[in-house]
Amino acid sequence: MFTFTPLLGAQLSHSKASQSILELDGGIKILVDVGWDDTFDTRDLAELEKHIPTLSLILLTHATPAHIGAFVHCCRTFPLFTQIPIYATSPVIALGRTSLQDLYASAPLAATFLPQTSISEPGASLTQTATASNGDVEGGTDATGRILLQPPNAEDIARYFSLIIPLKYSQPHQPLPSPFSPPLDGLTLTAYNAGHTVGGTIWHIQHGLESIVYAMDWNQARESVMAGASWFGGLGASGTEVIEQLRKPTALICSTKGGDKFAVSGGRKKRDDLLLEMIRSSLAKGGTVLIPTDTSARVLELAYALEHAWRDAASGEKEDVFKGAGLYLAGRKVNTTMRLARSMLEWMDENIVREFEASEGADGGTGQKSGGQGQEKGSKSAGPFTFKHLKTVERTKKLEKILSEKGPKVILASDTSLAWGFSKESLRQIAGDPNNLVLLTESFRQTASEVQLPPSSLSLGDTIWQWYEERRDGVALEKASDGELLEQVHSGGRELTWTDVQRAPLDASEQMLYQQYLATKRQLEDTSQVRGKQETFENAADALDDRSSSTSSEDSDEEGQGRVLNFSTSLAHANRNKLALTDEDLGINVLLRRKNVYDYDVREKKGRERMFPYVAPRKKGDEYGEFIRPEEYLRAEEREEIDMQQRRSDAQTKLGQKRRWDEATGTGGRRLSGGAGGRKRQQLTKDGQRVDSGAGDDYSLASDAEDGDGAVSSEDEVDVQGFEGPAKAVYTTNTVTINARIAFIDFMGLHDKRSLEMLIPLIQPQKLILVGGTKAETADLASECKKLLAAKAGVDVSAAAADAAAIIFTPRNGEVIDASVDTNAWMVKLSNNLVRRLNWQHVRSLGVVALTAQLRGPEILTEDGGVDAEAAAKKLKLDGEATSSAVVPTTDSVAKSGDKSDSFPLLDTLPASMAAGTRSVARPLHVGDLRLADLRRLMQAAGHIAEFRGEGTLLIDKSVAVRKSGTGRIEIEASAQSAAFSTGRDAGSFLAVKRKIYEGLAVVAGN
Repeated sequence: MFTFTPLLGAQLSHSKASQSILELDGGIKILVDVGWDDTFDTRDLAELEKHIPTLSLILLTHATPAHIGAFVHCCRTFPLFTQIPIYATSPVIALGRTSLQDLYASAPLAATFLPQTSISEPGASLTQTATASNGDVEGGTDATGRILLQPPNAEDIARYFSLIIPLKYSQPHQPLPSPFSPPLDGLTLTAYNAGHTVGGTIWHIQHGLESIVYAMDWNQARESVMAGASWFGGLGASGTEVIEQLRKPTALICSTKGGDKFAVSGGRKKRDDLLLEMIRSSLAKGGTVLIPTDTSARVLELAYALEHAWRDAASGEKEDVFKGAGLYLAGRKVNTTMRLARSMLEWMDENIVREFEASEGADGGTGQKSGGQGQEKGSKSAGPFTFKHLKTVERTKKLEKILSEKGPKVILASDTSLAWGFSKESLRQIAGDPNNLVLLTESFRQTASEVQLPPSSLSLGDTIWQWYEERRDGVALEKASDGELLEQVHSGGRELTWTDVQRAPLDASEQMLYQQYLATKRQLEDTSQVRGKQETFENAADALDDRSSSTSSEDSDEEGQGRVLNFSTSLAHANRNKLALTDEDLGINVLLRRKNVYDYDVREKKGRERMFPYVAPRKKGDEYGEFIRPEEYLRAEEREEIDMQQRRSDAQTKLGQKRRWDEATGTGGRRLSGGAGGRKRQQLTKDGQRVDSGAGDDYSLASDAEDGDGAVSSEDEVDVQGFEGPAKAVYTTNTVTINARIAFIDFMGLHDKRSLEMLIPLIQPQKLILVGGTKAETADLASECKKLLAAKAGVDVSAAAADAAAIIFTPRNGEVIDASVDTNAWMVKLSNNLVRRLNWQHVRSLGVVALTAQLRGPEILTEDGGVDAEAAAKKLKLDGEATSSAVVPTTDSVAKSGDKSDSFPLLDTLPASMAAGTRSVARPLHVGDLRLADLRRLMQAAGHIAEFRGEGTLLIDKSVAVRKSGTGRIEIEASAQSAAFSTGRDAGSFLAVKRKIYEGLAVVAGN
């Protein structure tokens, strides 16, 4: 069984984010991607929240907000989310971390709003203090709807991403299930290069008879930085046949983005030339070119192309406008992104590796790099991502200074949608000059006409793209150096209105609401019996602080009581009813928290709600034994000194008195896990003194992963927020007159119509599921694939139209698609006598056996647990199923026979009188798949010489050639001498090869 449910991203109804659920046989659920769009609406995650308690594992495909934007939010908001195994490639982990750090540092709405349901008193909404200027705020226009949660800092984000398990390309991996998942039964994951982004993944999922290929946002064409998708094997490899692992899957889940566009004639070089000519035409007039882009994925391709264009212009003798123009890359984490890019060259195109090796050789192996600004003496010695001309900008004030300076310049700014980041600020300052140019590199399909939304709901990027497509005020045509016409759309002086969101401090009444929310959240966390990874996050600096450990003593409990806000503690103990702890909030914990409650309805409940809320205390440890708690081995005088310090700190803050926000959040605005509870952790030094872990080095958790730039410094915090502590969203409306021109160059790096029409028939999927594009793109591609797949099968298109329609699905968000393999399979039960005679053969993770047996009706148990054969026979006769032993009785007919009946038919051994007459005369069948790489390793281990020669040919002992055809057939060619016996070996090379091949297969004789 295999069902597919798109949660977000199907036919782009209102969101560009991607979220999908794959459910396999046995209740295995796989979540692929946790994307979010630039609206940061938590209602888009409501369906995902319902599936979290039943997920088995999570897969991530790309390091873009459309694929991982909600990852940190889910880790902070849903405690069970952090207990699910998550898999991705190393570049997706590293670049995704910097992308979300930039996102949370630039977009206040990404932190989301305070949930109104957390406030118990209905009259405490304080509607008189909160009137948003636009009147459209999530959760309403009252104070609770505008109070923002504390955003995660860079350390928290790095900690969440450290949970992801890295995988390599073409490496089969059998994942571990989540604690609340059924067994995976040999499920195998394999990641393949998807192009589009560095580390982007095409996932191949193998489970039983199901072979699923999940290909979302891929690109077959090679680019300057990105290698092409590995449909034909290897990074950037080419060929005529799809690699065997991705060929003929039971289901292909493919993105339809770009399905209506055609490839630019001339390929990547023509695209890059158009980009440079468009920039050159604007710089020649002294204008500024703004290129909105992301901060971690496609920005690498743009930065590489422009940096090398400036290098060529500087080294050339001919006058070029690029020589006097500035080139800038603006984003809050661009230095970290570029440093990470220099460390993952092996994930890029092979030309990048060769360029790096050439630059290292020119430097004499020293690689004289200067950390991102690239101050090498000669352009030949500069590496691919060691910039000489591109300057990075991470501060708003520095960007404003650059934009205020006169002279031509090019600015790559975050982000693509212009909803947040430096691109929005840059557009504000360059909009008035008609010599300036807004150069879009990504098409926006989410226009008002397609999604039927009012124009006020569209982002800046959507609006500008709508202007570009309308071309109401005319088009400026300029001739490039090669004679081709360049199109730049006039803005016509139209006014562009948008709403800015800023963080503002809370007033006294709003602070009371926020403190009440913190108290409620702390009480609910203490009520919950599931601690797991969430507890690990809140106490990451102190790995030994396990409140559920059986070794904790009363003294250690007393030492930890000062970690909770006194306000929260007093409020929790004073009046539980005000904390909104209803029976629904407590769930099954009502059995422990409420008096005289002894029963709980577990019908239709899932996960931990079906079990009694008891958690057995367990000891923390690793392979070396239990963890040692240093505080348990303090001397008496050291313990007294610590207790004295604790009492002094408690005396300074009286019970019920508010703490200052710098006390609750730590020095310099460093917070713990979204500020929940506002707790400060303390650690013991070697001399027994306590130190605040929150007041230490900013880079303590991120230094390894990001070389010291992982955490946001206090100066950056002030630059982004202007203050510390909790905040509310303040909306201001701005209007700007746009006179700058608009142009578009396709730098999305996605497949086009020609690639889809060429590859899908070569892949030959049994079921094709199309998601990710607009309604028009999806419908057109589905219609075209019907014809292509029918033509590939050699069937008349008109006759096969109905059959082809059955295997092509175009689901909408939330629609469940049943894409199981079409096989005649039924569930049967084996008798004990038959099981004893089975001789299982193992092929990889599967067991294969051949048997001949007779089919009986289901067993009907008597009151004492015995089998009533007479009742079973009568049941078969009554149902009319005794005439044929091959018919499987239905579940409904069996269920009527009694409460103690088995719904499955029984396979039993043949009687001696029938065994002789039913012997199978079928020829033996070999089951399994042998890879030539595995055969090469086996032959080398046996002492033979084995090496690959030519295209897919394995040569053994220079006399036996083994090939594998496209259909999977193994062909062996050998010389006459290879079959003879040789000294020192059991048999010749030919016989040895055949023996190893047979050992890797299962022989099903059929008797």
